[in-house]
Order: sequence, then structure tokens, then C-alpha cells
Amino acid sequence: MDTPGYPTSAPTTLELGNTSSAWLPDATLGNGSADPSAAGLAVSGVLIPLVYLAVCVVGLLGNSLVIYVVLRHTASPSVTNVYILNLALADELFMLGLPFLAAQNALSYWPFGSLMCRLVMAVDGINQFTSIFCLTVMSVDRYLAVVHPTRSARWRTAPVARTVSVAVWVASAVVVLPVVVFSGVPHGMSTCHMQWP
Repeated sequence: MDTPGYPTSAPTTLELGNTSSAWLPDATLGNGSADPSAAGLAVSGVLIPLVYLAVCVVGLLGNSLVIYVVLRHTASPSVTNVYILNLALADELFMLGLPFLAAQNALSYWPFGSLMCRLVMAVDGINQFTSIFCLTVMSVDRYLAVVHPTRSARWRTAPVARTVSVAVWVASAVVVLPVVVFSGVPHGMSTCHMQWP
């Protein structure tokens, strides 16, 4: 059944002859004797979404466990725990967007509209930058704890770590603003992506 505005054929495939193929969403597997479009659909339409969903489930469970342990089973919040909590929250947000990306790969189009595309792309970007910034802050914190333990003691407190974490989230949101502005589902296209001017 043809749906107006959505592709009715398989995405193009990358055939690599009698060798293994690269791990690309549209790559074919095997020695090239099968129908290339059917093999490409098998990879991008079934296998990749299943991997995304498996990563989503494991990631949600793992990060939820980290959040639970940090919030419920620590007597007093340490600097490291504050940063680990923020890293787990950022990863949890990313995991919530994976089912949408899996659906786009399985269907070969974005069925959720432009607003949801912007939201998923923004959450993905915030996750990337928050993770990078949190890991950087954790590295600086470890450096201070090891190299300057006495001089850094007054700065290595949970309230300072919370303030730094808020700054990390705000900085991530600011850096991701162009993604929010320029992502969407362009007219005549069927996938969610960024359209830079």
C-alpha cells in the first residue's frame, strides 16, 4: 500500500562484492548473490532497530540503577557522586530518544513530525555535550584531588559540584540551540535531520 509522501522503495544499498560490508545502515551482507535491496532492508530495517532497542533497554535499566543508588544509598553526596548522577541523567535522556531513531531506521522515514524531530535531536545534542562536559569536569576534579588535595578541598564540595553541574546543563542547552533551530523534516524529504543554511 502506497502512503503519499513516504518512500515506497528500499533505500539505496552499498554493495561490496564478495567481501564483508562496512557497518552502515544501508550496507548489504553476504557475497552479493542475493537481492541487494532485500539484504539492505534486513540490516537497516530490522537488525539496527533491534540493536537500538536492546541498547535502550539496557541503558535505561543501567542508568536508572545508577541514579537510584546515588540518590538512595549514599549517606552524604560526594563531589564524584554529583557528577556521576548528572552523567547518568544525560545518558538516560539519550536512551529515551533511541526508540524514535529505531523507528526511523525500521520505517525508512520519520513518522513523528517536525516538532518531535527537533525535540529528539535537541535531547541527543544535550546528551552529547553534557556527557563531554561532565567527563571533563570529573577529570579536572580528579586532577585537583590528586595533585592539589589540600588547596582544592574548599572547592571540592557537593554544593560547588551542584553549581558546576547546573552550569554544565545550561552550557549544553546553549550549545545545542542551533540544532533546535535547524533540525526538522524538510518539505519533500522524509527523514529527520539538520538543515544547515
